Parts: sequence; C-alpha cells; structure tokens
Amino acid sequence: MRISTSTLYSEGVTAMQQMQNSLARTSLQMTTGQRMLSPADDPAAAARAIELKQSDASNTQLANNRTAAINTLSLEDGILGSVTTLLQDVKIMSLDAGGPMQTASTLKGIATDLRGRMQELLGLANSTDGIGNFMFAGAQGKIQPFTNTAAGTIYQGDDVPHLVQAGPARQIPTTDSGADVFMRIKNGNGSFATSVAAANTGSGIISQGQVLAAPFNGNNYQVTFTSATTFDVQNLTTGTSVSTGNAYVGGQAISFDGIQVEIKGVPAAGDTFGIQPSANQSIFDTINNFLATLDAPPLAGDATARAKFQQGLQQASGALDQAINNVIYTRATVGGRLRELDSLQATGVDLGAQYKQTLSKIQDTDYIQAATDLSRQQLALQASQQSFAKISQMSLFDYLR
Repeated sequence: MRISTSTLYSEGVTAMQQMQNSLARTSLQMTTGQRMLSPADDPAAAARAIELKQSDASNTQLANNRTAAINTLSLEDGILGSVTTLLQDVKIMSLDAGGPMQTASTLKGIATDLRGRMQELLGLANSTDGIGNFMFAGAQGKIQPFTNTAAGTIYQGDDVPHLVQAGPARQIPTTDSGADVFMRIKNGNGSFATSVAAANTGSGIISQGQVLAAPFNGNNYQVTFTSATTFDVQNLTTGTSVSTGNAYVGGQAISFDGIQVEIKGVPAAGDTFGIQPSANQSIFDTINNFLATLDAPPLAGDATARAKFQQGLQQASGALDQAINNVIYTRATVGGRLRELDSLQATGVDLGAQYKQTLSKIQDTDYIQAATDLSRQQLALQASQQSFAKISQMSLFDYLR
C-alpha cells in the first residue's frame, strides 16, 4: 500500500490540530472554571444546569420579596407600637380626668392635650412606607386613608391587603386594612355596651358589665327604676319582662340572661339604663366622645351631671381598652407573619446553597482532573510534534544508503 507524502503531512497536521484543540479546551476549562464550554459538551447536563439556574433565580427573587416584606412589616410593627403607647397615654388621661381634684380649668388642659394626641394618632394612621405608599390604605396605597370631615374621621382606603409572594405557594400580606386597625372596634366590653339615658335625673351610673354565659344572645335590654330602691328588667328585643320588683343595692351585681352589670349611685324613679350588643366604633370616635365629655364638665354640687360625666369617662376608658387590645392583636398577627418570613428566609438560604452546590457539580471544572489532562495532552502534543518532525524528514533514499 502506497502512502503519499501529502497524505502523511495532512494526517500529521490533523492529529496535532486535534491535540492542540483538546489542549486549548482543557486550558479554557481551567481558566473559566466551567467544565461545559457549550451545550454540545454534555446536552443532558446542560439542560439540567438551565433548570437549576432558573430555580436558583426564582429562589433569589423570592428572597428579595421576603426581605422587602420583612422591612414593611417591621415598619408597621413600629407604627403600631407607637399607636399602642399613645392610646395607653390617653387611657391614663381618662382615669386622671375622673379624679376628685379636677376642676373645669384642669379638665380644659387635659382636653387641649388630648386634641394634640388626636392629631398625632391621625398622623400615625396616615403613615407611609419607604416608597411613599400609605401603610393602612389597603390596595389604595396612593390615597390618604384617614381624613377629618365635619362628620368625623372617615376611612378612604379598602380592605384589600398587599400580598407578597414569599414562597412558591405562599403569599403573605404585608399591610393591614386601616378599617380593621382603627375603625372596626367593638365598643363596650366587646360583647355588649351599656348606656345611661340622657333624661335620667338621678346619680346612678352603670358598669361596662361582663358575659357570664358566652356567647351573648345579642338582645337589647333596659333596666328601669320604679323607685330609688327597686327596678325592673325588660328584654326590648323580645318585648318580654325578665324580672320585676328587684331590690336595688348600690354596687351589687345585677345578673340576668347570662350577663352581669353593676349600677352605683342613687338612681331616681324613672331612670333607665340600656344594654345593647356592641357595635363598631372607631378610635377617633372614642377620642372625640372623650373630648365631648371633657368639654362639658359638671358644675359643683350637680350630682346628676357628675354621674353622667363619670359615665362618659367610664365609657371612654372601656372603649380605649378595646382599641388597645385590637392594636395589640394586630401587632401579634404582624409578629406571626414576620416569624413565618424568617423561617421561609432560612429555608430559602438552604435551598439556594443546594442549588449552587448541585450546579457546581454539573458545570464546574474539576481542577485536579483538568490539570492531569492538561499535562497528558501537552506531553502527547510534544511527542506528536517530535515524531512528525522526524517522519517528515525521512525518504526512500534514507533506506538506499
């Protein structure tokens, strides 16, 4: 079989080029740190690497979402903490206002302070986040949620929470409706509220009361004094009498239909006291009612006016308790969401590390193996070059000498 000189040269060059390409590829793998320089190197691994990169990118975006949510909820928690402190201060003011040493002048001073706290509360309720959205406006983030009008403070937001995708299948609200936090607060004791008729002429006042057999049946009741020492109880909802001719002892518990109240002071014949299901009352209305009470201090010696004044303070104090409890409950839900976000964040960190570790195994260069291959390829190329140099110099005349 004859082998031409041109074929010998062509095959030798081709072999060395292939070795040089392999050497260059190994060198590039070591330089870039990537085992796969193109999808053709390992199609299956390349496809898996794309999936892992997409999953890792999604996990990174979720981590960014959670970080933003944590920042927003932490800000809300701080605002609600300030609201709680403010309401507790107002609660103390309601207790101070009932002291025996208060005068019309000191009560006026308390009212002036209370108006300032009212404006502070309105400012907190209209707080914004770091990008200019109102915290308690629901989905209406660009609309100021609370505005003072002639009819009182109104809410202009909605009840749609701002949801953040915190996990592949988990959305977490990062805001709370201002209506839930500041407006929808049950008055009285949360189950029923008590009241004193404006036409009462005695000095009796009624407590906030409590439910003895939950749940409260939701009926309206009226306690009517037939004399200074006896009273009747009527269920206004059913139009039936609960009891009649009951002996009155000031401060003694009055119990019926699973509820209990206390009436103190000296009621007059014909005085009535109401018991009705609790209704929603905003924090702003509570403070306005408190202000109305402070702005109408009783004259010295007017027992009836004094009783109505004390009743107003008692109702304000009870409503403030309900408002404080509502804000504390909201803070508890915020804390629960923050705890869940922290847990999801920790899981996301672990998941991201797993993605990166798996991706590294698939596409990163094994430097020990690559260095070994590089040395072997360099040696093979050098041997090929030296062999080709010697073979290319040989001819038939070398054998004829």
